[in-house]
Amino acid sequence: MSLPLRAFYGGTFDPVHNGHLAIALAARDALGTTIWMMPAADPPHRDAPGASAEDRAAMLELAIQGQAGLRVDRRELQRDTPSYTIDTLRELRAKHGDSAPLAFLIGADSLHGLATWKEPEALLAGAHWVVAERPGSALDEHLPPEVARLVGARWTLNAAALRDSPGGKVLRLRQPLHAESATQLRRRIAAGETWHHLLPLAVSRYIVEHGLYGATPRPAAAPGV
Repeated sequence: MSLPLRAFYGGTFDPVHNGHLAIALAARDALGTTIWMMPAADPPHRDAPGASAEDRAAMLELAIQGQAGLRVDRRELQRDTPSYTIDTLRELRAKHGDSAPLAFLIGADSLHGLATWKEPEALLAGAHWVVAERPGSALDEHLPPEVARLVGARWTLNAAALRDSPGGKVLRLRQPLHAESATQLRRRIAAGETWHHLLPLAVSRYIVEHGLYGATPRPAAAPGV
């Protein structure tokens, strides 16, 4: 009998947008399990986030309201040290055991840079990896040689196979592609361009109310107005 598959979608979510949600929902449906969205505290391999960890987690909570099968996992925000995925994997293994099927969901752009992550061999062996196509980083493109070597023959087309072992497989996730990225969103917000349609309404309101990414906060209503 297969053990339950636990799936985690990590990232800065700075801010969470419709593309992130499309990936999470596609993974939920393909894997038949809850997707735990895990905001990173301080990713060592990229620039500091534009919003605080608490703001990013709050926006995630708002984004998934009413979405069955999506939850927020704040474990990486509770660390005082840089947020490495290998540390998260070991923490999850300590909690769920060595035989539990675990999966990490990432975009194709992240897969292209996997060789630069801490202990990539241990990451690929210790969990399954579900890779979502991203505009400009489709999986049909040639992977960097070191990443191709690391992934090797781990590719699978069978989502159900991820339940049969603790880790070691790489599944290609097909989902509707969204052109927006968090980087582009932050730029659009700071430049005063149109951006509200690219993320959930509740997240858009939060960004404006808190003046994040250069958004102009709405003035508070005068007493009696």
